[in-house]
Amino acid sequence: MSRGSFMNATVGRLLQRETIPGFTDPINRIHPVFRNQTHAQTRDYLRVPHFLRKAREYEIPPSLFSSAFSSSSSSSSSATAFTKVGLIGWYLGMVKSRPILTKSLTSSVIYIAADLSAQTILRPSSESYDMVRTLRMAGYGFLVLGPSLHFWFNFMSRLFPKKDLITTFKKMAMGQTTYGPAMTVVFLSLNARLQGESNAEIAARLKRDLLPTMLSGVMYWPICDFITFRFIPVYLQPLVSNSFSYLWTVYMTYMASLEKAGTAAS
Repeated sequence: MSRGSFMNATVGRLLQRETIPGFTDPINRIHPVFRNQTHAQTRDYLRVPHFLRKAREYEIPPSLFSSAFSSSSSSSSSATAFTKVGLIGWYLGMVKSRPILTKSLTSSVIYIAADLSAQTILRPSSESYDMVRTLRMAGYGFLVLGPSLHFWFNFMSRLFPKKDLITTFKKMAMGQTTYGPAMTVVFLSLNARLQGESNAEIAARLKRDLLPTMLSGVMYWPICDFITFRFIPVYLQPLVSNSFSYLWTVYMTYMASLEKAGTAAS
């Protein structure tokens, strides 16, 4: 036997008798957690191709995808919900959450539209729109009429909670004898004051215009009040009343734009 063959045989016998710690199983030297998983992972690696094995190692749990895309999914669901609900649903939600502001803005928009309609009907084609007058009407609808309608209809619902026919007539009578005349006086007086009229001129205007305006209201508002009080929920009554008031506001803005009573008399 040659010297080289003898050395190879000796090394082989030594390797069979002793093992170098960590040499045959280097994973155990990395971390002891993998000690019990070594053989199972080895069998999996023998059966699964390399690229599939890497995909399995770095598999991302579904919860991560859900959390990563939660903002986009929520925004898309919100958009879908808004599309389904629509403008009417959005408005009803605003009436519930911010009733006074929503009703005030509604009254302001209706008064703007009514005043522009009145100017379109009455003004000569050569004249431009009086935007200061329109601004006065918008301010009245927002600051006075909108909040007052909110509190008036709530007061009526507490004073007369039923919706039977007799209760409806009671609400109508209260509106025609108290709220309607009071708001007519406020509207005519406030607009006259904003136009620079004196107390005597305002009193003369009320003496001239108040009674005809109230008589016109008696012919227009009872049927509107009957529908509003009899069939409409309390939180929507200002909206319905504002809708009815569009034609009435066209008439009221016309009355408010008349000349001073003293000037007309002279």
